[in-house]
Amino acid sequence: MSPEGQQSDANTGPLFVQRQTYRRRRLVDAARALPLLGMMLWSIPLLWGVSETPMRASSGLVFVFMVWIWLILVGWALVFALRTSQNGQTQDGELE
Repeated sequence: MSPEGQQSDANTGPLFVQRQTYRRRRLVDAARALPLLGMMLWSIPLLWGVSETPMRASSGLVFVFMVWIWLILVGWALVFALRTSQNGQTQDGELE
């Protein structure tokens, strides 16, 4: 270890990655978290039955389908963003 507390080993990578690589990794993380977010949102109508005044079933179905449409649109946007970031990297000649 060097006096500054950083390792000077040749096997360690750079401390910071390029901006495009970082952005692409965060997009992949968001794509992985999207199904979990969807499951949490779909479980919200289950909590509506706990209140004293129950919600109508049609309201729950509308909510579920709106979440479904939202998940499809967000998934499409993430795929589009990942494709454009990947195309930009292949044009620069930098692939992961």
